[in-house]
Amino acid sequence: MYNLNLIFFLLVIFFPVFYQRVISENHASLPPRGWNSYDSFCWTISEEEFIQNAQLISQKLHSHGYEYAVVDYLWYRKLVPGAYVDSLGYDVIDEWGRVIPDPGRWPSSKGGKGFSEVAKKVHDMGLKFGFHVMRGISTQAVNANTPILDVTTGKAYVESGKTWHAKDIGMKERACAWMKNGFMSVDTTLGAGRAFLRSLYHQYAEWNVDFVKHDCVFGDDFQLDEITVVSGILKGLNRTILYSLSPGTSATPTMAKKVAPLVNMYRVTGDDWDNWGDVATHFDVSRDFAAASMIGANGLLGNSWPDLDMLPLGWLTDPGANVGPHRSSRLSVDEQKTQMTLWSMARSPLMFGGDMRKLDDATYGLITNPFPYVTSTTEVQFLEQGPKIRTRSAHNMGVSEKLVVGLSSCHVPEAKGWFSQTVEANLEQICWRWGSRSKKVKPFCLYKTEASLQSDEDVEYSEKYRGKLHLHASNSEGFCFDTSSKRKRTSKEHKRASFSPCRLDANQMWELSNNGTLMNSYSGSCASMKLMKANASPGGVRSWIATGKNGKVYLAYFNLNPTKTVISTTVSSLSKAFPTINFGSCSCKEVWSGKDYGSLEHSLSASVASHGCALFILTCT
Repeated sequence: MYNLNLIFFLLVIFFPVFYQRVISENHASLPPRGWNSYDSFCWTISEEEFIQNAQLISQKLHSHGYEYAVVDYLWYRKLVPGAYVDSLGYDVIDEWGRVIPDPGRWPSSKGGKGFSEVAKKVHDMGLKFGFHVMRGISTQAVNANTPILDVTTGKAYVESGKTWHAKDIGMKERACAWMKNGFMSVDTTLGAGRAFLRSLYHQYAEWNVDFVKHDCVFGDDFQLDEITVVSGILKGLNRTILYSLSPGTSATPTMAKKVAPLVNMYRVTGDDWDNWGDVATHFDVSRDFAAASMIGANGLLGNSWPDLDMLPLGWLTDPGANVGPHRSSRLSVDEQKTQMTLWSMARSPLMFGGDMRKLDDATYGLITNPFPYVTSTTEVQFLEQGPKIRTRSAHNMGVSEKLVVGLSSCHVPEAKGWFSQTVEANLEQICWRWGSRSKKVKPFCLYKTEASLQSDEDVEYSEKYRGKLHLHASNSEGFCFDTSSKRKRTSKEHKRASFSPCRLDANQMWELSNNGTLMNSYSGSCASMKLMKANASPGGVRSWIATGKNGKVYLAYFNLNPTKTVISTTVSSLSKAFPTINFGSCSCKEVWSGKDYGSLEHSLSASVASHGCALFILTCT
């Protein structure tokens, strides 16, 4: 039995059977809810399929707070042989280099209408419309060298007597790491770069969009400059647009503090798919962001929310697939309940990902169950009381260790462990100092050379990257240390040191500072080396607690162990968390089973299935 003297998260919530959004000047005053096409269609969804799903959202989910219908990525890509998630040359762009809906899949976009007709249909259903966008500018637009629109004149952007084009602002060395053929950053230090971004979001406002999911700008792909510019543009529009960031691989509260005031929601993990490993990683992440008081913090024109990602429940597709929904979620029923309960207790946005056209009764009951929902932005407090909860460690299970590289803020102590040493004449290494914690671990060292620019086309970058380093596994300079992932990583995957052929790529460019940090030119984040347990998932038990309306308290037990576990806590432990509540006067009912536990006397115990949870409502007088 686990006796919890408790690890608690204090929230202010309630369980609404029917939910109606409070209209106020405070944008995103509650964690947004809606539906997103990615988990069920990847990038292949058509207008007909989207409208069919939106109609069902309006009919079945809107009364439960699900108000956004969101098209995920590559809505501008032609669905023809040869096209896939990182193909080049299949996107539809306008004369100003801006992506526009593929008319083959989105016929109402013909004649320059963009998404305006789709938005109108969604609005007529009582919903709000959103879509996904990538960082910067498309490679296709740069290759075509399209002119840049000046929205103030309606003509090509001119500055200092020069008419600016896509090649002037596109940063080839900062292509999206997991979609290198698709998109690259724009130089926001240039008026033309900012003008291009402004033309994008003015176009979205003209289409009457309500929600924008901005991808490849956060986490390992951190692009604070672009986020800042976009946030300023959105703030100046006459239309309020909810601003979301994705993905959040390696995101930390320190990183989030920089972006929270600029956005309304931001991912804090890699992609979450329907396997237990992905779900389990969210417990530590949600704990850390709650402890940092990031939940419901000040955001763009209102509040901001750490986003644990979509709910991969119901009828789904596979990541990166060129086909639509064709299989059921692989999470067990207990794991699905655990995901919904954690997401709700952690006040994450809820974005359902399953195909609404095949929504079964069990999934419907799961996502419309009266879960805790936030009514206040009161600061979250993290209290740890009593002994540590026991967990089954990966070390004791005989799991081997692997070396991984993490990216974090350059200001945290964990990033300060790099130093330079001379091996022989004209040959130096950059090494990670493990310190006393890992005396038996062989030092991790890389050979360094100054990043070289190899073609006339690269000359323009010579000043920008002068003094930056390429790092190599040996004194052979063919392969460079690279933190990029060639695909989007899921929540359970860790970034590992890798090497790829040296090229003009900011992901391979590093700068060693005197304070021992090693900064990456792609994200502006710093590297640190860690020993991770291979295939290790969090274990043990967790608990969240919250207060609600009319004297109610909500208590959740989570069992992360591979076997059924009895979890228990005492009334005295509950009283330490909330001294003003008389827990001896509480009656107790468990939500998922419907079991009535009667009056709460000395303790509250429950046998919780492996990867399952128990969610209690305590009604106190």
